[in-house]
Amino acid sequence: MRQTGRCLVTSDVVRPTTVTRRDLPDADHLPEGEEKVRAVRAMFDTIAPRYDLVNRVMTFRLDVRWRRRTVRGLALPLGSTVLDLACGTGDLCRDLTRAGHLPVGIDLSYGMLAAARTAAPLVHADVLRLPVPGGSVDGATCGFALRNLVDLPALFAELHRALRPGGRIALLEVAQPPLAPLRWGHGIYFGRVVPRVGALLSDPTAYRYLPKSVAYLPGRAELLAILDRAGFLDVQHELLSFGIAQLITGTRA
Repeated sequence: MRQTGRCLVTSDVVRPTTVTRRDLPDADHLPEGEEKVRAVRAMFDTIAPRYDLVNRVMTFRLDVRWRRRTVRGLALPLGSTVLDLACGTGDLCRDLTRAGHLPVGIDLSYGMLAAARTAAPLVHADVLRLPVPGGSVDGATCGFALRNLVDLPALFAELHRALRPGGRIALLEVAQPPLAPLRWGHGIYFGRVVPRVGALLSDPTAYRYLPKSVAYLPGRAELLAILDRAGFLDVQHELLSFGIAQLITGTRA
């Protein structure tokens, strides 16, 4: 199917489902398993139309800088094929294209893909079951989605399968500043201001849940250990903007 120049393909790894606002996550209850899959899909379908606007406002456009840093962190030659997991509206796909790469966006939220602004091919699929042959891609990125997945070890194993030997990953996520005063201020902003901005510009339920979803993220040591067990080498962890975001890079063994 083709829409506004974008190739939208639904993979057979996605089960047909009806998602309603009743599936939206409750900020007081962090769902697990299939409940989390349904809740996350419903949430991103709901907030897709104004997702980019809210991101720019609540990060003061720092998210633009972080994504460009993520692309540089891949350190891949021009013309590399790169999967952008949970690609959303295509921000990282556009940055990858500008850097001379060949991105393919993959997302479970059809609402996000429908709102995407990129010429890259887009695939509606579960990133835990990537619809690509083993060893077929040069790199993979993921922006602010690790905490929305139900099984990080499964994700990293799937990335290891999809990447060629020597392929690279660059994973961008939120973080908590290591310095206590910054962590306190960031906690107030992320926990109180962001939900209000989200409620004003988009959906209040979703933006009450998103700050609390950080609880899903493992700590730095555990995250790097999972990548090591999955078979990634030269894994690096970098804090961005005084620690409010983090970038993890690595090479497929």
